[in-house]
Amino acid sequence: MNSDKLGEIEMTISTIDQSQRKAARVVGFTYLLTFAIVVFVNFGIHGRLIVSGNVAETAQNIVASEQLWRIGIALDLIYSVGIIVLLLTLYAILKPVNQNLALLAAFLRLVYALTWVLVTLNLFDVLRVLSGADYLQAFEADQLQAFMRLALDASSDMYYVGLIFWALASTVCSYLLFKSRFIPRGLAVLGVISSAWCALCTIVFIISPNFAKVVDLWWFDTPMVIFEIVTGLWLLVKGLRPSGIAE
Repeated sequence: MNSDKLGEIEMTISTIDQSQRKAARVVGFTYLLTFAIVVFVNFGIHGRLIVSGNVAETAQNIVASEQLWRIGIALDLIYSVGIIVLLLTLYAILKPVNQNLALLAAFLRLVYALTWVLVTLNLFDVLRVLSGADYLQAFEADQLQAFMRLALDASSDMYYVGLIFWALASTVCSYLLFKSRFIPRGLAVLGVISSAWCALCTIVFIISPNFAKVVDLWWFDTPMVIFEIVTGLWLLVKGLRPSGIAE
């Protein structure tokens, strides 16, 4: 091989490596940002306004804090955009490892992002039901509250449907991270196990809702979320480890 051709190859490898490292920083930041958004919306907004087992008080809280509810909707949409950024940058990192699997993971995460958009649209339905519009005057207050509860429950169901795709995407990405050695292999193994666990639990829960009495809903995705937080911190601080994949 002549020196010019060798120089081109080395330059290509260097370019790929540099672009992957930049993408890794974006992945780390996006992991942490999207997690912060979800925590704030779920606990700072929904947890404050939605009263478990009390539909009337929930409706009253949402009407009294409509602006806060709308802020939550806007943040949920930003979260969806963050998931798109995440899937694109993860694909850029993992494409040299296995392009087909990286593309599969990106597609699965895209489905999850679209599901989250549908969840957010349901939150608009809650506002519409409680808006007091003229066309709603035919319904009694308890009927409107029932419609509101239906919209909230539908959002919850959509989340668990989307969670399957999120968990499967995370399983594939974790496997590719393990194969590439971009992050410590022990951390990648945690990702594979926790993500596969989440996918399995969610599928069983959809088939048999009583499964939530055996395994609490919090334990479905919490291990996977911990993995993504740790991975996000690692990529943001440490970046990619040398893997030998490009060579």
